[in-house]
Amino acid sequence: MGLKEDRLMSLDLFRGLTMFLLTAEGVELYRALIHTTDDGTFFNSVMLQFHHHPWNGLRFWDLIQPYFMFIVGVAMPFSMAKRSRDGATDSQNRNHILKRALTLLLLGTGLHCVYNHKMVWELWNVLTQLSVTIPIAYFLMKRSAREQIIASVVLLVITGLAYRFFPVEGYNQPFTKDVNFGSWMDMLLMGKLSGGGWIAVNFIPTAAHTIWGVVAGQLLMNKSLEMKQKLKFLLIAGSIGLIIGYGMDWTGFEPIIKRISTPAFVIASGGWALLTLALFYWVVDIKGFKGNWVTFFAIVGMNPIFIYLFSNTVGAQWFNGFVGIFTGDISGWVGIGEHGAEVITAIVALGLEWGLCYWLYRRKVFFRI
Repeated sequence: MGLKEDRLMSLDLFRGLTMFLLTAEGVELYRALIHTTDDGTFFNSVMLQFHHHPWNGLRFWDLIQPYFMFIVGVAMPFSMAKRSRDGATDSQNRNHILKRALTLLLLGTGLHCVYNHKMVWELWNVLTQLSVTIPIAYFLMKRSAREQIIASVVLLVITGLAYRFFPVEGYNQPFTKDVNFGSWMDMLLMGKLSGGGWIAVNFIPTAAHTIWGVVAGQLLMNKSLEMKQKLKFLLIAGSIGLIIGYGMDWTGFEPIIKRISTPAFVIASGGWALLTLALFYWVVDIKGFKGNWVTFFAIVGMNPIFIYLFSNTVGAQWFNGFVGIFTGDISGWVGIGEHGAEVITAIVALGLEWGLCYWLYRRKVFFRI
């Protein structure tokens, strides 16, 4: 069940593992596991890493969306190069990107309607964010790496200045939930707030994640550099990101807040994304630790939009509960408690959704937009 050897398997692993973790959230595995823990215990602390930080701070789960957006960027140079080799013109590629962005916007807003069980206009999920960051990254892609990085910094500076100096009374507290520039924009765009402090215009600063992904992808495609040189660039860039991002937070210059995507958060999480790509590139592509364990995760990442939508619609609305009918009763028969039954239900549902991805993979069915 192996993958083609000419693929960048580290990227397959990175994307697949990210999607697997998102699918595990969709079956509520992390919620079920944390219910089995007591506050203050080591395992409780570990499981808290799979839940978003309430405000100022950075947990592992806060990296998943940056990973997703970064991975999309890494894949773009490979995808566009393949389309060009197959005869697509620049005009066709541009139209493809714009069509893709529109499709993501429609899917993202439609997903919010599913969450709410009614028609709504909301722009907070990752698909709606990508509908903006992908075109931005694409139109910068033919620029030099230096110019792309400068453009990403400009977006972060614009964001930082907007939050710090926005003058409208009631929305001029830059790092306070629901009374900041982003909240004002949400009221303007949607006439409502998210309730959790999430901001729709996060697509402005987080476009940097997709841009940096493109730069990383172009680096990995560069045949004039040795693999170890590419790894070195990724490690240096990622380390710089961590130093700057965490340094901004620790010195009090600017807090790391995912929910409003402060520049400090974007830079720190971007650093983690680069270092994670470097780790997988070293393990899989340089050291050659390939095999079924890579394929196991990569299978989920080969249909990322499909499994994301399935998990958040059919999965959350029906499938998880359907599985629970059987696993819940069987768990009760053998004396497993309520929280243990929740864990078993989530694991079984996750396994079945992986099996669905495997079924599609074996039949070479890949949903692309």
